Amino acid sequence: MPAYYRRTILDFLADDEDRILGRLTDAHAGAGFHQQRHAQTAAWRVEIGLLKACVGRILADPDAATWQILLEYPIPRRGRRIDAVLVAGGVLIVLEFKCGAKDYARDAIVQVEDYALDLADFHAESSGRPIVPVLVATKAGDAPAPDGPAVGWVKPTWRANASDLDAKVRSCVERYGATDRGPIDPALWDRSAYAPTPTIIEAAQALYAGQNVREISRNQSGIENLTRTTDAVIAAIEEARVGHRKRICFITGVPGAGKTLAGLNIVHNGGLHQGDLGVFLSGNVPLVRILNEALARDAAHRLGQTLQQSRRQVATFIQNVHRFIDAYFADPGRVPVDRVVVFDEAQRAWDAAQSARKFNRPFSEPEILLEVMDRHPDWALVVALVGGGQEINRGEAGLSEWGRAIADRFRHWDVHVSPELKSGTHATGACLFPEVPDGVAITEDRSLHLSVNLRSYRAEVLSEFVDAVLRPDPDRARELAARLDAFPIAWTRDLARARSWLRERRRGSRRIGLVASSGARRLRAHGLDVTAELDVEAWFLNEATDVRSSHVLEVPATEFGIQGLELDWTGVCWGGDLTPESGGWACRSFRGTRWRQVRDAGTRQHVVNKYRVLLTRAREGMVIWVPPGDPDDPTRPPSIGDAVADHLKRCGIPTLDEGGDRAGLRGDGS
Repeated sequence: MPAYYRRTILDFLADDEDRILGRLTDAHAGAGFHQQRHAQTAAWRVEIGLLKACVGRILADPDAATWQILLEYPIPRRGRRIDAVLVAGGVLIVLEFKCGAKDYARDAIVQVEDYALDLADFHAESSGRPIVPVLVATKAGDAPAPDGPAVGWVKPTWRANASDLDAKVRSCVERYGATDRGPIDPALWDRSAYAPTPTIIEAAQALYAGQNVREISRNQSGIENLTRTTDAVIAAIEEARVGHRKRICFITGVPGAGKTLAGLNIVHNGGLHQGDLGVFLSGNVPLVRILNEALARDAAHRLGQTLQQSRRQVATFIQNVHRFIDAYFADPGRVPVDRVVVFDEAQRAWDAAQSARKFNRPFSEPEILLEVMDRHPDWALVVALVGGGQEINRGEAGLSEWGRAIADRFRHWDVHVSPELKSGTHATGACLFPEVPDGVAITEDRSLHLSVNLRSYRAEVLSEFVDAVLRPDPDRARELAARLDAFPIAWTRDLARARSWLRERRRGSRRIGLVASSGARRLRAHGLDVTAELDVEAWFLNEATDVRSSHVLEVPATEFGIQGLELDWTGVCWGGDLTPESGGWACRSFRGTRWRQVRDAGTRQHVVNKYRVLLTRAREGMVIWVPPGDPDDPTRPPSIGDAVADHLKRCGIPTLDEGGDRAGLRGDGS
């Protein structure tokens, strides 16, 4: 989708202002925008006048004659368009105009930085090019040139007004224009592939607003994989409906591959099926709370209604699986309204013992859910989203409980699986059946496995790398670390340095935060209390001005708060509950005043899985903080951190403490 208007600056200067306005207005209407037309036209008229004056003065530089200007360039991930882009030789200058503004508002700076970051990360022809965000507040006072560090290809944000825009543009080109790659081809840049990767929050908002995932994401391999999976399940739904069959589909995937996104797409994309077909269920309480709050805030903004109204409307979009099961278990004769149920993180469903402890139900959640859906007299379908290595709590039954329930009571259900479920891997955790039960119809479908990491679009090998770190297999981890150049990762013994590293990377609306294991109790000595209650909505959604926000880097989210969600940049705080020992791991729990060894194999695996969750939450990069310890505190001996640091070093992760920040900078490392 090209810009509404693209010309050389010479042609732009010669072009009639009314003709430019007509071109923009026609393109705007053709894209389906009809509201606020007069206000938009008035803003364009001001912008065009300013740009003509600006480039007219810039033409004193003969090199500027080759520059081109693009107006209203689309950023699908944001659902917006960039006001103007100057292709100035080898530099891209992204301009956001605030006509009549008397100050440089923080939200406007975030907006233009988001545009620049999205171009750097998701726009093919912008990759490896200096990109300068410029906020133009037409009536604001003069602002000095930014003097902060330029971390990566997106440079610090410049602020300009109506009188000094040309001087600021010239300064940007002088400062960042030296490049060995030569000038950018504006026509090629305008037609370039744009492959954004939405966060789960952005994707849920788009689906709730009636969009398709393809409309907000152009990550070719990831979305093709996701689309094949969605299409396979939609076909299975239709076959079950026509054939009057009961069916269960198990979708597997590597961490960050978009399993939750696939589930949301299946049940909440009206373009894929007719009517109100299904419900999305999750036992992840923070995920349910955060997504529903994000949807409510977005809907209130889009629809101009109160937040309370929006909260009531979105309450059924994503539901708590425990409440869903409890409602139907308490009424054995009630047939569910929904024909299709998507169960997120199905491997974490409770076993019978945990179900009895929590709700006095002597059956496992897989068994109860299948029984509830089996009440339909003709057809029903369950989609189980499975992520291996994610079981982190007592009573999580794992994949085998689903197999047991099918074998014991529901052999008449058709079973569709990805080939990965034939044997346990780090992507599935375990196999579904030790042996296929007689009478169970199993269909293997490769489309039901999501193999492309969408969360960490910079490093598709991240989940495999983390698996090697935790196996532990430092030799394999070191091999994979060599392929993580696009994913900055480093470790440090200095918490202040870790925080500084994260703050340097917080640009636009990109999110930073600390994460830690719930078992890392002695981080309290450093002011990090993993037992403190986390206000998850504020932590994940609020801005840095709110002390409850993740940006403040004061309160870490544990594996329970972060599982199923993501941040752009994470600081993983390593605790004393997991320490390398004799080619394996020493797992501990802190009770009273001292650490105690964890002997139970299942509980030990839960401890390792906590760190698997923590180490796979970042989309863009992470720093790992390893506490230095205190020889005078028997609960924090330096040997614990020393062993962890040595293991990370042997796994090929560079340290910030020796100036070896190989992966600490993005892009050009300037």
